[in-house]
Amino acid sequence: MMRGMGNMQGMMKQVQKMQKEMEAAQATLNAKEFTGEASNGLVTATFTGDKKMTDLVIKPELIDPEDPDMLQDLMIVAVNDALAKISKETEATMGKYAKGIPGL
Repeated sequence: MMRGMGNMQGMMKQVQKMQKEMEAAQATLNAKEFTGEASNGLVTATFTGDKKMTDLVIKPELIDPEDPDMLQDLMIVAVNDALAKISKETEATMGKYAKGIPGL
């Protein structure tokens, strides 16, 4: 009976350690900046790792009052590019923790 309790305590310590590592990894990821771009940098969107937009830059030479749809499309491309980069980095950083947890 005592042997099982020691094993359980060891397992709980491992889980707590993994939780602290996950929290640190998530904090590092959240602090990182990701920039997506469209049309060779004519539009850039910058986000933090927790998907908060911090900057949106549109080069003046791109602005055509006769074609607002193009500008809108390029903004969407830049935002989606940044969000895809965040997703990729999140999977690379946090995915290793989910692999060891059954059911995830």
